[in-house]
Amino acid sequence: MGSEGTASVDIGSINPKVYKCEYAVRGESETYPQILEQQLQANPGSLPFDEVIYCSIGNPQALGQQPITFFREVLALCDHPSLLEKSETRNLFSSDSVARAQKILSYFPGKGTGAYSHSQGVKGLRHAIAAGIEARDGFPASADDIFLTDGATPGVHCMMQLLIRSEKDGILCPIPQYPLYSASITLHGGTLVPYYLDEATGWGLEISELKKQLEDTRSKGLSVRALVVINPGNPTGQVLTEDNQRQIVEFCKKEGLVLLADEVYQENIYVGDKKFNSFKKIVRSIGYGEEDFLLVSYHSISKGYYGECGKRGGYMEVIGFSSSIREQIYKIASVNLCSNISGQILSSLIMNTPKRGDASYESFTAERDGILNSLARRAKAMEDAFNNLEGVTCNKAEGSMFLFPQIRLPKKAIGAAKAAKKEPDVFYTLHLLESTGIVVVPGSGFGQMPGTYHFRCSILPQENKIPAIISRLAAFHESFMNQYRD
Repeated sequence: MGSEGTASVDIGSINPKVYKCEYAVRGESETYPQILEQQLQANPGSLPFDEVIYCSIGNPQALGQQPITFFREVLALCDHPSLLEKSETRNLFSSDSVARAQKILSYFPGKGTGAYSHSQGVKGLRHAIAAGIEARDGFPASADDIFLTDGATPGVHCMMQLLIRSEKDGILCPIPQYPLYSASITLHGGTLVPYYLDEATGWGLEISELKKQLEDTRSKGLSVRALVVINPGNPTGQVLTEDNQRQIVEFCKKEGLVLLADEVYQENIYVGDKKFNSFKKIVRSIGYGEEDFLLVSYHSISKGYYGECGKRGGYMEVIGFSSSIREQIYKIASVNLCSNISGQILSSLIMNTPKRGDASYESFTAERDGILNSLARRAKAMEDAFNNLEGVTCNKAEGSMFLFPQIRLPKKAIGAAKAAKKEPDVFYTLHLLESTGIVVVPGSGFGQMPGTYHFRCSILPQENKIPAIISRLAAFHESFMNQYRD
Protein backbone atom coordinates (compact mmCIF):
# COMPACT_ATOMS: atom_id res chain seq x y z
CA MET A 1 0.00 0.00 0.00
CA GLY A 2 1.22 3.48 -0.74
CA SER A 3 2.02 5.85 2.07
CA GLU A 4 -0.72 8.24 3.04
CA GLY A 5 -0.33 11.82 4.09
CA THR A 6 -0.56 12.63 7.80
CA ALA A 7 -3.07 15.24 8.79
CA SER A 8 -1.43 18.34 10.23
CA VAL A 9 -3.15 20.95 12.33
CA ASP A 10 -1.24 23.89 13.75
CA ILE A 11 -2.13 27.38 14.91
CA GLY A 12 -1.62 28.74 11.43
CA SER A 13 -4.10 26.31 9.89
CA ILE A 14 -7.06 26.62 12.26
CA ASN A 15 -9.97 28.98 11.87
CA PRO A 16 -8.49 32.45 12.58
CA LYS A 17 -11.74 33.49 14.27
CA VAL A 18 -11.18 30.80 16.91
CA TYR A 19 -7.59 31.91 17.45
CA LYS A 20 -8.63 35.55 17.75
CA CYS A 21 -11.47 34.78 20.18
CA GLU A 22 -10.78 35.45 23.87
CA TYR A 23 -12.80 34.61 26.99
CA ALA A 24 -11.19 36.17 30.03
CA VAL A 25 -13.10 34.43 32.81
CA ARG A 26 -11.96 31.00 31.61
CA GLY A 27 -8.38 31.77 30.62
CA GLU A 28 -5.29 32.22 32.80
CA SER A 29 -7.58 33.46 35.57
CA GLU A 30 -8.86 29.90 35.91
CA THR A 31 -5.96 27.69 34.82
CA TYR A 32 -3.23 29.21 37.01
CA PRO A 33 -5.25 28.98 40.24
CA GLN A 34 -5.89 25.31 39.46
CA ILE A 35 -2.13 24.75 39.19
CA LEU A 36 -1.67 26.38 42.60
CA GLU A 37 -4.44 24.20 44.06
CA GLN A 38 -2.65 21.10 42.79
CA GLN A 39 0.58 22.37 44.36
CA LEU A 40 -1.17 22.83 47.72
CA GLN A 41 -2.58 19.31 47.54
CA ALA A 42 0.81 17.81 46.70
CA ASN A 43 2.82 20.00 49.09
CA PRO A 44 0.70 21.50 51.89
CA GLY A 45 2.28 24.64 53.32
CA SER A 46 4.32 25.35 50.20
CA LEU A 47 2.44 28.55 49.47
CA PRO A 48 1.69 31.59 51.65
CA PHE A 49 -2.01 30.57 51.86
CA ASP A 50 -3.84 27.34 52.62
CA GLU A 51 -6.65 27.55 50.05
CA VAL A 52 -7.50 29.17 46.74
CA ILE A 53 -10.63 31.35 46.99
CA TYR A 54 -12.46 31.90 43.71
CA CYS A 55 -13.86 35.43 43.49
CA SER A 56 -13.63 35.20 39.72
CA ILE A 57 -16.76 33.66 38.22
CA GLY A 58 -20.48 33.55 38.96
CA ASN A 59 -20.65 29.92 40.08
CA PRO A 60 -22.56 30.05 43.40
CA GLN A 61 -22.89 26.37 44.28
CA ALA A 62 -19.16 25.77 43.73
CA LEU A 63 -18.62 28.21 46.61
CA GLY A 64 -21.04 26.60 49.02
CA GLN A 65 -24.46 28.00 48.12
CA GLN A 66 -27.12 25.33 48.58
CA PRO A 67 -29.74 24.60 45.91
CA ILE A 68 -33.36 25.56 46.51
CA THR A 69 -35.19 22.57 48.03
CA PHE A 70 -38.43 22.93 46.06
CA PHE A 71 -36.58 23.07 42.73
CA ARG A 72 -34.51 19.98 43.48
CA GLU A 73 -37.47 18.01 44.84
CA VAL A 74 -39.44 18.60 41.64
CA LEU A 75 -36.43 17.78 39.50
CA ALA A 76 -35.72 14.55 41.43
CA LEU A 77 -39.30 13.38 41.04
CA CYS A 78 -39.32 14.19 37.33
CA ASP A 79 -36.06 12.35 36.77
CA HIS A 80 -37.19 9.31 38.79
CA PRO A 81 -40.97 9.22 38.33
CA SER A 82 -41.37 5.81 39.94
CA LEU A 83 -40.88 7.62 43.26
CA LEU A 84 -44.33 9.09 42.74
CA GLU A 85 -45.78 5.61 43.10
CA LYS A 86 -44.20 4.97 46.51
CA SER A 87 -46.15 5.74 49.68
CA GLU A 88 -43.09 7.00 51.56
CA THR A 89 -42.60 9.74 48.97
CA ARG A 90 -45.45 11.71 50.56
CA ASN A 91 -43.39 11.91 53.77
CA LEU A 92 -40.12 12.83 52.06
CA PHE A 93 -41.34 15.41 49.53
CA SER A 94 -43.67 18.36 49.91
CA SER A 95 -47.15 17.96 48.46
CA ASP A 96 -46.70 20.85 46.01
CA SER A 97 -43.41 19.36 44.77
CA VAL A 98 -45.27 16.13 44.06
CA ALA A 99 -48.11 17.96 42.31
CA ARG A 100 -45.73 20.09 40.24
CA ALA A 101 -43.71 17.05 39.15
CA GLN A 102 -46.87 15.20 38.12
CA LYS A 103 -47.99 18.20 36.09
CA ILE A 104 -44.60 18.58 34.38
CA LEU A 105 -44.41 14.87 33.56
CA SER A 106 -47.79 15.15 31.86
CA TYR A 107 -46.10 17.37 29.26
CA PHE A 108 -43.83 14.51 28.15
CA PRO A 109 -45.21 11.84 25.78
CA GLY A 110 -43.29 9.09 27.59
CA LYS A 111 -43.87 10.55 31.07
CA GLY A 112 -40.09 10.80 31.54
CA THR A 113 -37.16 13.15 31.01
CA GLY A 114 -34.85 10.98 28.92
CA ALA A 115 -36.16 11.77 25.45
CA TYR A 116 -35.49 14.64 23.08
CA SER A 117 -38.00 17.46 23.21
CA HIS A 118 -39.26 19.90 20.61
CA SER A 119 -36.24 21.94 19.47
CA GLN A 120 -37.79 25.11 20.90
CA GLY A 121 -38.40 23.35 24.22
CA VAL A 122 -41.25 21.41 25.80
CA LYS A 123 -44.47 23.27 24.95
CA GLY A 124 -45.98 22.96 28.43
CA LEU A 125 -42.81 24.33 30.03
CA ARG A 126 -42.79 27.23 27.58
CA HIS A 127 -46.40 27.98 28.51
CA ALA A 128 -45.36 28.04 32.18
CA ILE A 129 -42.49 30.43 31.43
CA ALA A 130 -44.75 32.70 29.39
CA ALA A 131 -47.20 32.78 32.32
CA GLY A 132 -44.35 33.77 34.62
CA ILE A 133 -43.24 36.55 32.27
CA GLU A 134 -46.81 37.81 32.07
CA ALA A 135 -47.12 37.84 35.86
CA ARG A 136 -43.79 39.69 36.17
CA ASP A 137 -44.45 42.34 33.53
CA GLY A 138 -48.22 42.76 33.45
CA PHE A 139 -48.31 42.27 29.67
CA PRO A 140 -49.19 39.18 27.62
CA ALA A 141 -46.49 36.66 26.74
CA SER A 142 -46.62 33.72 24.34
CA ALA A 143 -45.07 30.27 24.53
CA ASP A 144 -44.36 30.60 20.82
CA ASP A 145 -41.91 33.43 21.60
CA ILE A 146 -39.90 31.30 24.04
CA PHE A 147 -36.81 29.33 22.99
CA LEU A 148 -35.38 27.18 25.78
CA THR A 149 -31.59 27.02 25.78
CA ASP A 150 -28.67 25.48 27.67
CA GLY A 151 -28.13 28.65 29.73
CA ALA A 152 -28.31 32.08 28.13
CA THR A 153 -25.10 31.53 26.13
CA PRO A 154 -26.55 29.48 23.21
CA GLY A 155 -29.24 32.12 22.77
CA VAL A 156 -26.57 34.79 22.38
CA HIS A 157 -24.69 32.66 19.84
CA CYS A 158 -27.96 32.02 18.00
CA MET A 159 -28.65 35.71 17.47
CA MET A 160 -25.06 36.45 16.49
CA GLN A 161 -25.28 33.68 13.88
CA LEU A 162 -28.51 35.16 12.63
CA LEU A 163 -27.47 38.82 12.48
CA ILE A 164 -23.79 38.76 11.52
CA ARG A 165 -23.08 38.30 7.82
CA SER A 166 -19.49 39.55 7.69
CA GLU A 167 -16.99 41.79 9.46
CA LYS A 168 -18.99 44.68 8.01
CA ASP A 169 -21.75 43.94 10.53
CA GLY A 170 -21.31 45.51 13.96
CA ILE A 171 -22.88 44.86 17.34
CA LEU A 172 -22.96 47.67 19.91
CA CYS A 173 -21.67 46.29 23.22
CA PRO A 174 -21.06 47.96 26.58
CA ILE A 175 -17.53 48.44 27.81
CA PRO A 176 -16.94 46.94 30.31
CA GLN A 177 -18.82 43.91 28.98
CA TYR A 178 -19.28 40.24 29.75
CA PRO A 179 -16.70 38.56 27.45
CA LEU A 180 -19.29 36.18 26.01
CA TYR A 181 -20.35 38.99 23.70
CA SER A 182 -16.92 39.87 22.36
CA ALA A 183 -16.10 36.17 21.97
CA SER A 184 -19.34 35.38 20.16
CA ILE A 185 -19.04 38.37 17.82
CA THR A 186 -15.48 37.32 16.95
CA LEU A 187 -16.40 33.66 16.41
CA HIS A 188 -19.20 34.62 14.05
CA GLY A 189 -17.05 37.05 12.10
CA GLY A 190 -18.60 40.37 13.12
CA THR A 191 -17.24 43.59 14.57
CA LEU A 192 -17.71 44.68 18.17
CA VAL A 193 -18.72 48.33 18.36
CA PRO A 194 -17.89 49.51 21.88
CA TYR A 195 -19.86 52.04 23.86
CA TYR A 196 -18.36 53.10 27.18
CA LEU A 197 -20.36 53.07 30.39
CA ASP A 198 -19.74 56.16 32.53
CA GLU A 199 -17.98 55.09 35.71
CA ALA A 200 -18.31 58.58 37.20
CA THR A 201 -22.11 58.29 37.18
CA GLY A 202 -22.28 54.75 38.57
CA TRP A 203 -21.62 53.04 35.22
CA GLY A 204 -24.35 55.04 33.51
CA LEU A 205 -25.46 54.27 29.97
CA GLU A 206 -25.54 57.58 28.13
CA ILE A 207 -27.56 57.87 24.91
CA SER A 208 -25.11 60.48 23.64
CA GLU A 209 -22.36 57.85 23.81
CA LEU A 210 -24.49 55.37 21.86
CA LYS A 211 -25.15 57.98 19.17
CA LYS A 212 -21.47 58.91 18.93
CA GLN A 213 -20.32 55.31 18.51
CA LEU A 214 -23.12 54.47 16.08
CA GLU A 215 -22.42 57.47 13.84
CA ASP A 216 -18.68 56.87 13.91
CA THR A 217 -19.14 53.21 12.94
CA ARG A 218 -21.58 53.95 10.15
CA SER A 219 -19.20 56.58 8.75
CA LYS A 220 -16.69 53.76 8.26
CA GLY A 221 -19.12 51.82 6.11
CA LEU A 222 -20.21 49.29 8.71
CA SER A 223 -23.80 48.23 9.32
CA VAL A 224 -24.72 48.15 13.02
CA ARG A 225 -27.30 45.41 13.56
CA ALA A 226 -28.00 45.30 17.29
CA LEU A 227 -27.44 46.84 20.71
CA VAL A 228 -26.46 44.67 23.70
CA VAL A 229 -27.59 45.89 27.12
CA ILE A 230 -26.74 43.98 30.32
CA ASN A 231 -29.12 44.83 33.15
CA PRO A 232 -28.23 44.43 35.98
CA GLY A 233 -24.69 44.96 34.79
CA ASN A 234 -21.90 42.42 34.51
CA PRO A 235 -19.17 43.13 35.52
CA THR A 236 -20.30 46.54 36.73
CA GLY A 237 -23.31 45.78 38.94
CA GLN A 238 -25.44 48.80 38.04
CA VAL A 239 -29.24 48.69 37.65
CA LEU A 240 -30.80 50.82 34.93
CA THR A 241 -33.56 53.27 35.74
CA GLU A 242 -36.89 52.99 33.95
CA ASP A 243 -36.35 56.38 32.27
CA ASN A 244 -32.98 55.26 30.95
CA GLN A 245 -34.52 52.05 29.62
CA ARG A 246 -37.17 54.04 27.78
CA GLN A 247 -34.45 56.17 26.18
CA ILE A 248 -32.63 53.00 25.09
CA VAL A 249 -35.78 51.53 23.54
CA GLU A 250 -36.52 54.75 21.64
CA PHE A 251 -32.91 54.89 20.45
CA CYS A 252 -33.14 51.35 19.05
CA LYS A 253 -36.49 52.09 17.45
CA LYS A 254 -35.20 55.26 15.76
CA GLU A 255 -31.98 53.64 14.55
CA GLY A 256 -33.49 50.32 13.47
CA LEU A 257 -31.50 48.17 15.90
CA VAL A 258 -32.37 44.83 17.46
CA LEU A 259 -32.20 45.13 21.25
CA LEU A 260 -30.43 42.17 22.89
CA ALA A 261 -31.33 42.37 26.59
CA ASP A 262 -29.20 40.29 28.96
CA GLU A 263 -31.41 40.05 32.06
CA VAL A 264 -29.93 37.03 33.82
CA TYR A 265 -29.33 38.94 37.09
CA GLN A 266 -32.91 40.21 37.37
CA GLU A 267 -33.34 38.72 40.86
CA ASN A 268 -30.07 40.20 42.12
CA ILE A 269 -31.01 43.71 43.25
CA TYR A 270 -29.45 44.92 46.52
CA VAL A 271 -30.59 48.53 46.91
CA GLY A 272 -34.01 49.75 47.92
CA ASP A 273 -34.16 52.64 45.46
CA LYS A 274 -33.77 50.44 42.36
CA LYS A 275 -35.96 47.71 40.91
CA PHE A 276 -35.71 45.46 37.89
CA ASN A 277 -37.87 46.27 34.90
CA SER A 278 -37.61 43.99 31.90
CA PHE A 279 -37.14 45.59 28.50
CA LYS A 280 -40.21 43.64 27.36
CA LYS A 281 -42.24 45.55 29.97
CA ILE A 282 -40.72 48.87 28.87
CA VAL A 283 -41.41 48.19 25.18
CA ARG A 284 -45.04 47.31 25.87
CA SER A 285 -45.58 50.18 28.32
CA ILE A 286 -44.43 52.65 25.66
CA GLY A 287 -47.10 51.21 23.41
CA TYR A 288 -45.11 49.19 20.88
CA GLY A 289 -47.02 46.11 19.76
CA GLU A 290 -46.07 42.71 18.43
CA GLU A 291 -44.67 43.95 15.11
CA ASP A 292 -43.30 47.33 16.18
CA PHE A 293 -40.04 46.48 17.94
CA LEU A 294 -37.31 43.82 17.66
CA LEU A 295 -36.29 42.49 21.09
CA VAL A 296 -34.52 39.38 22.34
CA SER A 297 -34.48 38.95 26.13
CA TYR A 298 -32.25 36.43 27.90
CA HIS A 299 -32.70 34.71 31.25
CA SER A 300 -30.82 31.87 32.95
CA ILE A 301 -31.10 29.47 35.88
CA SER A 302 -27.40 30.06 36.67
CA LYS A 303 -27.76 33.35 38.54
CA GLY A 304 -30.38 34.92 40.82
CA TYR A 305 -30.79 33.07 44.12
CA TYR A 306 -30.88 29.68 42.39
CA GLY A 307 -27.33 29.44 41.04
CA GLU A 308 -27.97 26.24 39.05
CA CYS A 309 -25.01 26.78 36.72
CA GLY A 310 -24.28 23.11 36.13
CA LYS A 311 -27.84 22.32 35.10
CA ARG A 312 -27.46 24.59 32.05
CA GLY A 313 -30.90 26.07 31.63
CA GLY A 314 -32.28 29.32 30.31
CA TYR A 315 -34.40 30.87 27.63
CA MET A 316 -34.67 33.69 25.17
CA GLU A 317 -37.93 35.50 24.47
CA VAL A 318 -38.00 36.66 20.85
CA ILE A 319 -40.51 39.36 19.91
CA GLY A 320 -41.15 41.48 16.83
CA PHE A 321 -39.60 39.14 14.24
CA SER A 322 -41.48 38.02 11.14
CA SER A 323 -42.56 34.41 10.69
CA SER A 324 -39.88 33.88 8.05
CA ILE A 325 -37.14 35.02 10.45
CA ARG A 326 -38.60 32.91 13.27
CA GLU A 327 -38.26 29.91 10.98
CA GLN A 328 -34.53 30.67 10.64
CA ILE A 329 -34.15 31.01 14.43
CA TYR A 330 -35.92 27.68 14.85
CA LYS A 331 -33.62 26.12 12.25
CA ILE A 332 -30.56 27.21 14.25
CA ALA A 333 -32.12 25.76 17.42
CA SER A 334 -32.97 22.49 15.66
CA VAL A 335 -29.34 21.92 14.66
CA ASN A 336 -28.69 21.27 18.37
CA LEU A 337 -31.83 19.07 18.57
CA CYS A 338 -32.96 20.48 21.93
CA SER A 339 -31.67 21.92 25.17
CA ASN A 340 -31.28 19.57 28.12
CA ILE A 341 -34.49 18.62 29.89
CA SER A 342 -33.34 19.30 33.46
CA GLY A 343 -32.47 22.86 32.47
CA GLN A 344 -35.85 23.23 30.76
CA ILE A 345 -37.69 22.10 33.89
CA LEU A 346 -35.71 24.42 36.15
CA SER A 347 -36.32 27.34 33.78
CA SER A 348 -40.04 26.80 34.20
CA LEU A 349 -39.66 26.56 37.99
CA ILE A 350 -37.74 29.83 38.47
CA MET A 351 -40.55 31.61 36.61
CA ASN A 352 -43.27 29.81 38.61
CA THR A 353 -42.22 29.54 42.24
CA PRO A 354 -44.41 28.37 45.15
CA LYS A 355 -47.29 30.72 45.94
CA ARG A 356 -48.71 31.72 49.31
CA GLY A 357 -50.71 28.80 50.63
CA ASP A 358 -48.56 26.16 48.92
CA ALA A 359 -46.89 23.64 51.20
CA SER A 360 -43.39 24.79 50.23
CA TYR A 361 -44.08 28.52 50.29
CA GLU A 362 -42.64 29.38 53.69
CA SER A 363 -39.52 27.23 53.35
CA PHE A 364 -38.96 28.42 49.78
CA THR A 365 -39.31 32.07 50.80
CA ALA A 366 -36.92 31.61 53.71
CA GLU A 367 -34.29 30.00 51.46
CA ARG A 368 -34.65 32.62 48.71
CA ASP A 369 -34.61 35.62 51.04
CA GLY A 370 -31.75 34.17 53.08
CA ILE A 371 -29.56 33.89 49.99
CA LEU A 372 -30.46 37.31 48.56
CA ASN A 373 -30.10 39.12 51.91
CA SER A 374 -26.72 37.50 52.46
CA LEU A 375 -25.58 38.50 48.96
CA ALA A 376 -26.62 42.09 49.70
CA ARG A 377 -24.58 42.12 52.91
CA ARG A 378 -21.57 40.62 51.13
CA ALA A 379 -21.84 43.16 48.32
CA LYS A 380 -21.89 46.06 50.79
CA ALA A 381 -19.00 44.67 52.82
CA MET A 382 -16.83 44.20 49.72
CA GLU A 383 -17.79 47.61 48.34
CA ASP A 384 -16.78 49.30 51.62
CA ALA A 385 -13.55 47.30 51.78
CA PHE A 386 -12.48 48.33 48.29
CA ASN A 387 -13.23 51.97 48.97
CA ASN A 388 -11.00 51.83 52.05
CA LEU A 389 -7.97 50.76 50.01
CA GLU A 390 -5.41 53.32 48.89
CA GLY A 391 -5.98 54.39 45.28
CA VAL A 392 -9.07 52.21 44.86
CA THR A 393 -12.62 53.39 44.14
CA CYS A 394 -15.65 51.15 43.79
CA ASN A 395 -19.12 52.15 42.65
CA LYS A 396 -22.16 51.14 44.64
CA ALA A 397 -23.10 47.48 44.41
CA GLU A 398 -26.66 47.79 43.11
CA GLY A 399 -27.08 44.34 41.59
CA SER A 400 -25.66 41.23 39.89
CA MET A 401 -22.92 39.21 41.60
CA PHE A 402 -19.85 41.34 40.97
CA LEU A 403 -17.97 44.49 41.84
CA PHE A 404 -15.64 46.22 39.39
CA PRO A 405 -13.32 48.47 41.40
CA GLN A 406 -10.85 50.80 39.73
CA ILE A 407 -7.27 50.67 40.97
CA ARG A 408 -4.88 53.55 40.40
CA LEU A 409 -1.52 51.85 40.11
CA PRO A 410 1.80 53.61 40.78
CA LYS A 411 3.94 54.31 37.70
CA LYS A 412 6.56 51.98 39.12
CA ALA A 413 4.05 49.11 39.15
CA ILE A 414 2.96 49.88 35.58
CA GLY A 415 6.61 49.86 34.52
CA ALA A 416 7.21 46.53 36.26
CA ALA A 417 4.16 45.09 34.50
CA LYS A 418 5.45 46.19 31.11
CA ALA A 419 8.84 44.69 31.89
CA ALA A 420 7.08 41.42 32.70
CA LYS A 421 5.08 41.73 29.44
CA LYS A 422 1.81 41.83 31.35
CA GLU A 423 -1.08 44.26 31.37
CA PRO A 424 -0.87 46.29 34.62
CA ASP A 425 -4.17 44.92 35.96
CA VAL A 426 -3.07 41.37 35.12
CA PHE A 427 0.21 42.02 36.93
CA TYR A 428 -1.70 43.19 40.02
CA THR A 429 -4.18 40.31 40.06
CA LEU A 430 -1.45 37.67 39.59
CA HIS A 431 0.46 39.11 42.54
CA LEU A 432 -2.77 39.08 44.54
CA LEU A 433 -3.31 35.41 43.71
CA GLU A 434 0.28 34.37 44.47
CA SER A 435 0.25 36.21 47.79
CA THR A 436 -3.24 35.44 49.09
CA GLY A 437 -4.87 32.71 47.01
CA ILE A 438 -7.67 35.12 46.06
CA VAL A 439 -8.73 34.82 42.41
CA VAL A 440 -10.18 37.87 40.63
CA VAL A 441 -10.36 38.68 36.90
CA PRO A 442 -8.36 41.59 35.41
CA GLY A 443 -10.45 44.40 34.00
CA SER A 444 -8.67 44.20 30.67
CA GLY A 445 -10.61 40.98 30.02
CA PHE A 446 -13.87 42.93 30.04
CA GLY A 447 -12.69 46.12 28.38
CA GLN A 448 -12.15 49.40 30.18
CA MET A 449 -11.57 53.06 29.44
CA PRO A 450 -7.98 53.43 28.14
CA GLY A 451 -5.58 54.41 30.91
CA THR A 452 -7.73 52.89 33.67
CA TYR A 453 -7.27 49.60 35.49
CA HIS A 454 -9.89 47.45 37.20
CA PHE A 455 -10.63 43.93 38.30
CA ARG A 456 -13.87 41.99 38.66
CA CYS A 457 -14.53 40.43 42.04
CA SER A 458 -17.53 38.25 42.78
CA ILE A 459 -19.46 38.43 46.07
CA LEU A 460 -20.12 34.68 46.06
CA PRO A 461 -17.72 33.25 48.69
CA GLN A 462 -19.79 32.30 51.71
CA GLU A 463 -20.51 35.14 54.11
CA ASN A 464 -18.37 33.74 56.93
CA LYS A 465 -15.33 33.91 54.61
CA ILE A 466 -15.77 37.54 53.61
CA PRO A 467 -13.96 39.08 56.63
CA ALA A 468 -10.88 36.91 56.00
CA ILE A 469 -10.93 37.78 52.28
CA ILE A 470 -11.12 41.48 53.10
CA SER A 471 -8.28 41.17 55.62
CA ARG A 472 -6.02 39.32 53.19
CA LEU A 473 -6.84 41.74 50.38
CA ALA A 474 -6.11 44.80 52.54
CA ALA A 475 -2.77 43.42 53.76
CA PHE A 476 -1.70 42.50 50.23
CA HIS A 477 -2.74 45.84 48.77
CA GLU A 478 -0.84 47.82 51.38
CA SER A 479 2.28 45.72 50.76
CA PHE A 480 1.95 46.00 46.97
CA MET A 481 1.51 49.78 47.06
CA ASN A 482 4.49 50.18 49.39
CA GLN A 483 6.64 47.98 47.17
CA TYR A 484 5.86 49.96 44.02
CA ARG A 485 5.33 53.38 45.47
CA ASP A 486 6.66 56.12 43.15
